[in-house]
Amino acid sequence: MGIFDAFNINASGLTAQRYRMDIISQNVANADTTRTADGTPYRRKVVTFAEKGAGTASSFGSVFRSARNKYSGSGVKVDAVHEDTWTEMNMVYDPSHPDADENGYVLYPNVNIITEMTNLIDASRSYEANATAFTASKSMAVQGLNIGGNQG
Repeated sequence: MGIFDAFNINASGLTAQRYRMDIISQNVANADTTRTADGTPYRRKVVTFAEKGAGTASSFGSVFRSARNKYSGSGVKVDAVHEDTWTEMNMVYDPSHPDADENGYVLYPNVNIITEMTNLIDASRSYEANATAFTASKSMAVQGLNIGGNQG
């Protein structure tokens, strides 16, 4: 594993967590959106990650490289953004709301602000950890250059 591999791994973590924070922000911003373009309430979105570079192996060489590099890692990527279909939408009695049904209930998004803020803290801490690891990798590279430069 080279020094630039460490930078790439940390950078992929920074990018993935920043994207996750963007999606969480989108969820918070739409917590009260009862009607989207298709006429339904907003559905909470969830980001899933996958190992960067992971894929199906088709040849002996690719299987061998995969086994050899199994513990070296290559970073993370955003695998997909899914709509949260396992959490129920919120039914609120508000007969004056324009989206209320015949019984006066409004279907609100399945966004829980406490859950979103907890996830935001988690993503923020992960981002900070990746930034710290990037700084440590940079410091090691600079120290290595300084040692190499003083050998003359």
